[in-house]
Amino acid sequence: MRTLRVLARLLVYPDADLKHAAGECHTILAEEALLPAKSRRALEALLGSFESIDLLELQERYVSTFDLGRGHSLHLFEHVYGDSRERGQAMVALAERYHAAGLRMGSGELPDFLPLVLEYASVAPAGEARALLAEIAHVVDAIGERLERRRSPYAAVFAALGALAGKRLHSTADLVEFDDDDSAEARDRAWEEAAVTFGPENAPQGQGGCERAATMVSRMQNRI
Repeated sequence: MRTLRVLARLLVYPDADLKHAAGECHTILAEEALLPAKSRRALEALLGSFESIDLLELQERYVSTFDLGRGHSLHLFEHVYGDSRERGQAMVALAERYHAAGLRMGSGELPDFLPLVLEYASVAPAGEARALLAEIAHVVDAIGERLERRRSPYAAVFAALGALAGKRLHSTADLVEFDDDDSAEARDRAWEEAAVTFGPENAPQGQGGCERAATMVSRMQNRI
């Protein structure tokens, strides 16, 4: 689904290429028509901002939205596992899933980065892609609700993903709770935590890789 590739592209750090591709993104959303009219209109407004706003301002908006507060983190397992050991285990399993599908991550990328997950879903069979979106919908909803409260234009992307998912397989009740305080002091407190180490030593015991999962994410401790 090219619509998923558009949504993935909208969630990465803005650059000149994105500004130039905004028109093509408009066309793809209209041609595939997978989204309800309300979602398309909200995305059209976001795309319009990429065309009209200065690149530096777009980049500052992105950083302030996604990089300065954990409640809006685009790393899905941040919301599911926090800093627990389970997060490292899930990372390894998800990376193996990508490898089994013949996909390669760039240097420094983490497998649970939402745009990367959407890129994978965009080349998967339609049924598998929708099942995956349903698996992660509770995390997407939680992020989207926080962005909506901030009146962020990026909330449109999360609303669109929710519309594509069509159903929710998990509740948001078990997700990690983050402080909605956006002050500099609150952000400092949020990041004053121990780093998580990912690597083969953290791999789940007794698992034969993520190829045994029903979807890319679902059977990693059955929490996402």
